[in-house]
Amino acid sequence: MTRTAIITGSTSGIGLGIAEAFAAEGFNIMLNGFGDADEIEATRAELDAKSAGTVAYNGADMTKPDQIEQLVLQTEEQFGAVDILVNNAGIQHVAPIEEFPISKWDAIIAINMSSAFHTIRAALPGMKKRGFGRIINIASAHGLVASPYKSAYVTAKHGIVGLTKTIALEAAQDGVTVNAVCPGYVLTPLVEGQVADTAKARGITEDEVKNDVMLKAQPTKEFVTVEQLGAVCVFLSTEAAASVTGVSMPVDGGWVAQ
Repeated sequence: MTRTAIITGSTSGIGLGIAEAFAAEGFNIMLNGFGDADEIEATRAELDAKSAGTVAYNGADMTKPDQIEQLVLQTEEQFGAVDILVNNAGIQHVAPIEEFPISKWDAIIAINMSSAFHTIRAALPGMKKRGFGRIINIASAHGLVASPYKSAYVTAKHGIVGLTKTIALEAAQDGVTVNAVCPGYVLTPLVEGQVADTAKARGITEDEVKNDVMLKAQPTKEFVTVEQLGAVCVFLSTEAAASVTGVSMPVDGGWVAQ
């Protein structure tokens, strides 16, 4: 039987890396995210060609509960089930709280935290009915520890950790596991852009930004890779991980061990 995974925010970055890992294992995949329509279709077609399963796309806006519900319904209608739900969609904004735009706060809470509530609420009944489900919430090291100037992001990711524990307890006897993956810094294209911008703003080299700013908190001094995160998510979706639930798993080069 081919399992089906929804991965939110999967048209680029961490989400796309997770989708690639699931495609390599032959899952059906429902991609989701924003971007250029032609580029998204090219990504979908490439993943579809790599996977023994089928790769589809739904452009649900993760700030819109009705669109999130339709994302789950479309996946169930097309593939018969949502077996794995990976809540990955997220945005970021950095500013002192007294300067933090209210609109940015609202958007980050909606996309990074509330969207996971809405997807789980829609997908969990079917998982319980079938006696199988894997819910994986992509939190962050910032779901376990804080950094300044990231009030909305840290709040949302701490909320994701709490949501993970709560739903894990609610679904513990239904064959459904719920876990959070907490990455440290990942060198995605978005972060690459931040490296260049930070280097210019501070008058330092890009290597200095990576080593002295971004990787300052990561004892390994190595960025987490999307391939590593994808492999962790695939593992959490297996029968071997059936007793792993309610866990917030750091994949952070030792960040939160300090």
